[in-house]
Amino acid sequence: MCEQAVGYLARREHSRFELANKLERAGHTAEAIARLLDEFETKNWLSDRRFAESYITDHRARSGAVKLAYELRQRGVADSIIQDALTNQKESELERAREIWRKKFGNPPATTQEKAKQMRFMQSRGFANEIIRIIVLNVSSQ
Repeated sequence: MCEQAVGYLARREHSRFELANKLERAGHTAEAIARLLDEFETKNWLSDRRFAESYITDHRARSGAVKLAYELRQRGVADSIIQDALTNQKESELERAREIWRKKFGNPPATTQEKAKQMRFMQSRGFANEIIRIIVLNVSSQ
């Protein structure tokens, strides 16, 4: 089981929750998995904080903080770790949202329907409503 877990971690960072699920699906007992993962955390081979930072780095170009937080919660990362990891991304959130909007639309919405469509798209990418309003409404008023 140890080699299998190390193999998973060698490919990419995993949260404790993800790694436990993979090992459980492979047929290992919950007690043995917990002991192994505790050992891995002690050796700093497994870290939810490092996983969260890696995940955010890999996905921030396509997603906003709301979506990133949701996806990390789904992978078993604690809210305190998520908030710490996302705090470093707040400065670039508006610029990342502008870039995504530019790539997808590029032109201000001409109608109310287009504005709604653009706002829904940005929401689906996980950006906060305040950021969406700044981008879509400021662009349309220019």
